[in-house]
Amino acid sequence: MATLALKVDIDTYQGFTEGLPNIIRILGRRGLKSSFFVSFGPDRSGLALVQLLRPRFLWKMLRTNAPSTYGLKTALYGTLLKPPLIGLQFPDAVRQLRDLGHEVACHAWDHRLWQDWLPWMSATAIHAWFGKMVGAYETAIGEKPQAFGAPGWRMDKRVLAEVSHWGFQYVSCTRAHGPFMWAENGLLEIPSNLPCIEEVGLDGVLAALKRNADQTIPQVLPVHTEIEGRGCQRDFEQVLDIIADLGYQVMKIADIARRIDTSHLETRALREGFLPGRAFKCAV
Repeated sequence: MATLALKVDIDTYQGFTEGLPNIIRILGRRGLKSSFFVSFGPDRSGLALVQLLRPRFLWKMLRTNAPSTYGLKTALYGTLLKPPLIGLQFPDAVRQLRDLGHEVACHAWDHRLWQDWLPWMSATAIHAWFGKMVGAYETAIGEKPQAFGAPGWRMDKRVLAEVSHWGFQYVSCTRAHGPFMWAENGLLEIPSNLPCIEEVGLDGVLAALKRNADQTIPQVLPVHTEIEGRGCQRDFEQVLDIIADLGYQVMKIADIARRIDTSHLETRALREGFLPGRAFKCAV
């Protein structure tokens, strides 16, 4: 039986306040537990307007019907509208995820800053970004975070050095084929190795699930609250239907991490590449 985890990223204020309750409800009806990677700091989604000058990003926005998906207010956060805080503003809701039996992990302080400007952030700025994110997590949960998933799966060697200082038990920062050990810091990587709806559409996700149903490698499906929790709820339900029909054993990423014998895993360094449906290079 193949194992599968749902890696649910909360990237935006709208995704937290509107999409997250729907995801919780859908999972709750089926008795499923997931791994939620939370953005805690400001939602500055409006800064993405600068990226419209990049053809790959513009095509992604058009293909995913971004104006309808995200709405006008989200498109103005951080520019004409003050950026609202995400997880830090709703610590009770973050704790509720844990109390419902889900895994809660760190995703971001400022998601947009990381996704768009990581190569230009200084090592000092990266360290401060982690400090704010981890501090917000500890404020909400009351304990240290055990995992980190990089926004947009964007990484570099400075980040790999930084993550080794925060006591994470594993990271989920790439789109690699399967788990491996990072050569740069010795941490366990459990990648998102399935495509998501915003990249390949519903049919693409269903095809990947069918193709990988006999894999012995743990499968991790990326989900976004602002996508599957809002306009694509019916698609998400179909994805969960096929996961059940194919006999996948659904568990949290933390549970997968505990089961892995790391002594048999490949150790390798950072690799990057473009994936279908993504505007930026990802760690792969």
